[in-house]
Amino acid sequence: MKKALIITYYWPPAGGSGVQRWLKFVKYFRDFGIEPIVCTVENPNYPILDESLAKDIPEGIEILKQPIWEPNSLFAFFGKKKIESAGFLNPNPSIFGKILQYIRANYFIPDARKFWVKPSTSYLKTYLKTNKIDVVITTGPPHSMHLIGLNLKKELNIKWIADFRDPWTEIDYFQQLPLTKIAIEKHHFLEKEVLKNADAVLVVGKTMQVNFNRFNNNVITVTNGFDEVITDAIVELDSKFTITHIGLMNADRNPKILWEVLSEIISENKEFATDFELKLIGKADGSVIDDISKYQISSNIHVIDYVTHDKVVEFQKKSQVLLLIVNNVPSAKGIITGKIFEYLMAKRPILAIAPINGDVSEIINETNSGIIIDFADKIGLKKAILELYAKFKLGNLIVESKNITQFHRKELTKKVSELIYKIIE
Repeated sequence: MKKALIITYYWPPAGGSGVQRWLKFVKYFRDFGIEPIVCTVENPNYPILDESLAKDIPEGIEILKQPIWEPNSLFAFFGKKKIESAGFLNPNPSIFGKILQYIRANYFIPDARKFWVKPSTSYLKTYLKTNKIDVVITTGPPHSMHLIGLNLKKELNIKWIADFRDPWTEIDYFQQLPLTKIAIEKHHFLEKEVLKNADAVLVVGKTMQVNFNRFNNNVITVTNGFDEVITDAIVELDSKFTITHIGLMNADRNPKILWEVLSEIISENKEFATDFELKLIGKADGSVIDDISKYQISSNIHVIDYVTHDKVVEFQKKSQVLLLIVNNVPSAKGIITGKIFEYLMAKRPILAIAPINGDVSEIINETNSGIIIDFADKIGLKKAILELYAKFKLGNLIVESKNITQFHRKELTKKVSELIYKIIE
């Protein structure tokens, strides 16, 4: 059996989307003749916890843990309890907040987990000299994980795969950071070093693959996916006309056009106003809550800060419509939110506000799983919602999706396993 060492910051009890990609690959690796060993942090500072995910860790696998020092304690000393996720940068920070953002952006490159790189490299060099490992895999963000792989590649000439769950310098919030010219150059330099030196690069979408092909001729797309069993069992749907959004909704993902359209429909259609409920499950930026209030639709909105993954699956299957929002940023075409694959598994109609020629739209069209509305298409969005509502009233709001089994986690793990065998032969 071949052995793969996976270096990841996120691991149970971490919650959220960042942990699931490699947790699920690890879950199925043994089915394809690969024994996973996981190297992760001993004392992480996870913003979200989900103990339920621990059940997916295969019995008996080796998990290496190394302590990490994170600068959150330093920021707490200055009166800030923790650093906000980069996706939730305060658009109007105080002077002190601007200073903290500046320090974070320019002194913690590529990210605040950079202090784990040197000790982990040292520890793993010793480990690899006494334990036979066929391939090392790093996954980011945080992209500092890739620097560990880069060091091991250069010093031990190991086989190395760099997995990008999100882009590095093309990530949606990169342009929002108060970066100096020197910091920007350093990010680009490190990104290129990782891409050029990795034996293979894994990405989650075709747009990222095209962008990375400039630096490496072995860039492979393996999307995220779903892990539940697809059944035709009858699920009792919500009695109301529910539209449900799962996951984080930051300022870039705030669909102002949706709030405006919903406000119009609610004011024009009393029956819709009675029937309709929008569920936001996950952390929402303050601007989202403010806009919902501004458009006077708060009474139709149900905000749930966080639920376990098991509960998320229940919400998805029961919802009348599943809402997918892509961040309205320059890199929007290449953004594939992980929730789309679980939406497919839920077999409910997807309403996506996203680039009509982007990676997400390609998946929705290929699977016949929903409707894509461009960011500024107010007329199209209003028409789509009213059509979905009309089908709901007639009792035939269904979706006849197809070709979705290709996104099951086991099928995706097979693709990763084939790549591993290819590069170690």
